[in-house]
Amino acid sequence: MSKTAQHEAGFLLLWAVCSLIAWRPLAATFALALLDDRYTHLLLIAPLSAALIFREWPPLRTVAVLDPRAGTALLAVAASIAITTLFCPLAIPPDLLLSIEVCTLVLSWIGAFVLCFGWSIARSLSFPLGFLFGLVPLPESWMDTVVALLQQGSAWSAHGLFALLNVPVAQDGVRLAIPGLSLYVAHECSSIRSSSILLVTTMVLAQLLLRSPSRKAILIALAVPLSIAKNGLRIFTIAMLGTRVDPGYLTGRLHRNGGVLFLALVLAIVFAVIALLRKGDAEYPGRLVRTA
Repeated sequence: MSKTAQHEAGFLLLWAVCSLIAWRPLAATFALALLDDRYTHLLLIAPLSAALIFREWPPLRTVAVLDPRAGTALLAVAASIAITTLFCPLAIPPDLLLSIEVCTLVLSWIGAFVLCFGWSIARSLSFPLGFLFGLVPLPESWMDTVVALLQQGSAWSAHGLFALLNVPVAQDGVRLAIPGLSLYVAHECSSIRSSSILLVTTMVLAQLLLRSPSRKAILIALAVPLSIAKNGLRIFTIAMLGTRVDPGYLTGRLHRNGGVLFLALVLAIVFAVIALLRKGDAEYPGRLVRTA
């Protein structure tokens, strides 16, 4: 077995041990993603991170070196957090405890990676490794705050569209009223699932298609307002079709399953922005891997 293969085998063994030790929070996270629409995006994180690593891996694997100091330090931090939470689980709310446990697991994965392949390679793969922290589920109270902000933003976005097209509209928080229809932007209408998926997708596209950190940041920052505008457009469209064309639109397929259509529209805008940002972006120097 070659030296590189030994490093890879060692990493897989450490990764498996860490995952086995933390199998309960890992299983709870995937169950949460399958049962709660607000956490569906968690299912995308690990596969996307792995794909990004494999994409860059062939030229990097040949310069892998052990880094016991940095790798062991990260593993020690992860173990310390795990032991601390183990002895005081009742003092931490269950949802926050799950977040801490998954965060600790991700830190242990990164520690194992650094230990087996070195800090230089880890720096070159800082995005996919850091992206793994997206697997950490937000505590319930934090997620409720995000959903509430999306509700408010969506209501204001829809209000702006009604006003722009001279449709009489009154707003009270997340309630809108237009002639013939009263709207309430409920938690279910906050579009948290498609918004999370849009954010994750935009981050990956920025990493794959752009080089300049500032341009990547611009694209990722646009994901939030675009998501709010998307949901406002969805509310506006369904309301107008329901009051001007057919009331069936208010409860029909477009209302129930139309999120994919509006998500596709926003992704088209994202690709258009990427095309603009790529002008001159190729001149930005890429990161070099240092072996010493």
